Amino acid sequence: MSDVRYGRTPYLIVHREERVRKDVYGAIDDAVVLQAQLMRGENPSNTVLIAMHPIGAPAYLPIFPQLARAGHHVIACASRYSNGDAALEMESVVLDLAACVRDARERLGYEKIVLIGWSGGGSLMAGYQAEAEAPVIRQSAAGEPTPLAGADLIAGDALVLVASHRSRHRLLTGQLDASIMDETNPSKREAAFNLYDPANPARPPYSEDFLAAYRQAQVARNRKISAFAREKLASLKAAGSEHEEYCFIVHGTMADPRWLDPTVDPNQRRPNWTYLGDPAVVNNSASGLARFNSLRGWLSWAPPTSRSSPLIRPTTISAVLAARPSSVRLRGCSQLGWTSGVLRMPPSRSSPNRPDYQAATRGSAAASPANRATCSPTMASWANTSGSLAPPSSSNFTVWQLIPAAKGVGQPRSA
Repeated sequence: MSDVRYGRTPYLIVHREERVRKDVYGAIDDAVVLQAQLMRGENPSNTVLIAMHPIGAPAYLPIFPQLARAGHHVIACASRYSNGDAALEMESVVLDLAACVRDARERLGYEKIVLIGWSGGGSLMAGYQAEAEAPVIRQSAAGEPTPLAGADLIAGDALVLVASHRSRHRLLTGQLDASIMDETNPSKREAAFNLYDPANPARPPYSEDFLAAYRQAQVARNRKISAFAREKLASLKAAGSEHEEYCFIVHGTMADPRWLDPTVDPNQRRPNWTYLGDPAVVNNSASGLARFNSLRGWLSWAPPTSRSSPLIRPTTISAVLAARPSSVRLRGCSQLGWTSGVLRMPPSRSSPNRPDYQAATRGSAAASPANRATCSPTMASWANTSGSLAPPSSSNFTVWQLIPAAKGVGQPRSA
């Protein structure tokens, strides 16, 4: 299929929430304003692919223009937090996505909606679809009322995950610097876990025992910060300041052993390097993950302690899926007639017993009840429901593309 010329149409999506506390700078009254772009060629289509990331604006990521060049209609929409995520609550991002989906269906007239989640957008899209199909959310991750409770969400017709990590809390926990012992004095370190100390005898390739101890210390640190956030929030409410916030800094958030040791979850990555540069520099830089936080925002990063969030509960999602490896060229994304497949997670030193992850096609022999796709929105992980859901222990997937396989879903329509 040859590339088509496509255009970009920027537009705004406005929805309203009645809240005392505003999460982002520049909010006016109860209006939540989202910046979106529609990318499409001249040919009409009854299907649109919708992309959103919790904090990033996805419009200029290479995959979405490429999908437009392949003839698809694509909406890339930023959430309210695209200019800063210190106050980000995932329940609010789900509502932003809901506003975009409704606008695409009711104003723009698209009959079929394909949710496409890149990176952190994967768990967002899975969480949205789960809540749209079987709503259960009554509180935010901070245990407070949320407008998401009782919201009318339009379910997507298909779900696509591209290079998706398993969830925000697993991503962050896997990158926390386990050597920091005192959050108020980050220079106080546990020497044995300081990955960036040249004097540390623990060097790559790391032993299994070191990795296990380091991961345990990362979880313990996250839980310690989370306990502080809950206690501080409770103290504000006890003092009669239920809408107030408290902001704080978390140091050391780019210290995943995988940055230094390419034998952990091996791929072709460059050791001692990250997507933000030198990990030792990024670890405490202003651009680091979750550097600036509010209490409620941090609790949206935190490991789950209840079943009050769409990012916590396992669920079955009926959106039609099929799997192909990421080695398929982007232009192949136009082939939305792919049949069902199996995501085979290669064994690694940190997770040697990974299962296969299967996504089945509705309306085919593969779509028997034993083969329905089961999804944990927190982890964007897939497993055969005839067995137990056993997600991989790594916080990042090998990159796969999940492509809808239903006949008539996503096919560009000729003029």
